[in-house]
Amino acid sequence: MNKEKVVLAYSGGLDTSVILTWLKEELGYEVIAVCVDVGQEDDFEAVEKKAYETGASKAYIVDVKKEFITDYIFPTLKAGAVYENDYLLGTSFARPLISKKLVEIAEKENATAIAHGATGKGNDQVRFEATIYALNPVLKIIAPWRIWNLKSREDCIDYAQKHNIPIAQTKEKIYSRDQNIWHISHEGGNLEDPWNEYKDDIHVMSLPAEKAKDNPTFIEIGFEKGVPVTIDGRKIGPLLMLKLLNEVAGENGVGTIDIVENRLVGMKSRGVYETPGGTVLFNAHKALEKLVLDRDTLSYKNTIALKYAQLVYDGLWFTPLREALDAFVNVTQENVTGVVRMKLYKGNCSAVASKSPYSLYNEEFVTFGADEVYNQKDAEGFINLFTLPLTIRAIMKKKQEG
Repeated sequence: MNKEKVVLAYSGGLDTSVILTWLKEELGYEVIAVCVDVGQEDDFEAVEKKAYETGASKAYIVDVKKEFITDYIFPTLKAGAVYENDYLLGTSFARPLISKKLVEIAEKENATAIAHGATGKGNDQVRFEATIYALNPVLKIIAPWRIWNLKSREDCIDYAQKHNIPIAQTKEKIYSRDQNIWHISHEGGNLEDPWNEYKDDIHVMSLPAEKAKDNPTFIEIGFEKGVPVTIDGRKIGPLLMLKLLNEVAGENGVGTIDIVENRLVGMKSRGVYETPGGTVLFNAHKALEKLVLDRDTLSYKNTIALKYAQLVYDGLWFTPLREALDAFVNVTQENVTGVVRMKLYKGNCSAVASKSPYSLYNEEFVTFGADEVYNQKDAEGFINLFTLPLTIRAIMKKKQEG
């Protein structure tokens, strides 16, 4: 009798290695391991080999780095979406794409279920499952952390040792990490106490700011309709661009944040995130928008950015609202074309110059010198009308007091 098939979101790490064995031994499934390459620095041959050695009937390595950048990162960049003013959503927008690939392979392999290693306390369980429900609600979802009797990663280490599953984690160093081409996150371990300062050895994609080089680096980012396309005047593909920016920004200590965030499930969590290249792109894009967007459009877009960030954080990528917000954002990006010069220095990342053929900055109007285009006397009438409600309120107040 053929066993039912389950597609497992597999990384080769502690949790998913234990889950693969658990799905076979405890639930009796045939397990198909799927590792989606979104730019994490893994040895994928070793991951595939480990999947088979741990008992997978099939193992897929799916390279989606370019799709990830162009279809998920860049739309979020154009939207200016930053969760709670800090988090550049590195894990959040990777999960819908990973889940999409899991669904595609489940359909291809005639699997009846998809399993993931997200815990019952985190956001990722929602992100995985919201995507699966949006794309194929017939598939069963198995979330072992919500149903098995293993209560901690220490328990997982004991389980792995009992079943001879090779793992890298120890009980002394037990950070939970998630990496892709955009960022790496660090949670758990000594970070669980927000009074503990994170240690320098946590860094993977960047240097601590204090250890960065002593001279600033200047780099010019060119945009076309809100999408970064050049570095220092040279046209460059999205994947190579992010790799180069990660390297340059990382060596300057740029893009590391230590935050306490509000999870979707109702609790606060603490994480350290490294997003070197992404931080450069976000700051450059923001500076260019200030040059080319009018006040009302920029203000309303900032409002949209908050909603977009929450939507992505909550795992609602495959929704009509996200598509509608993208339509608005894309209109605002029609003139977001130009070049921004960035200065990177010991953890700081700032725009120091910008130019665009669509710039709304007009030196003739704003100069403190003599000009022929602006009559300063006109300001008096403008102020009189602008402050008319204040004037009327003051007159009425005087009458009432009199």
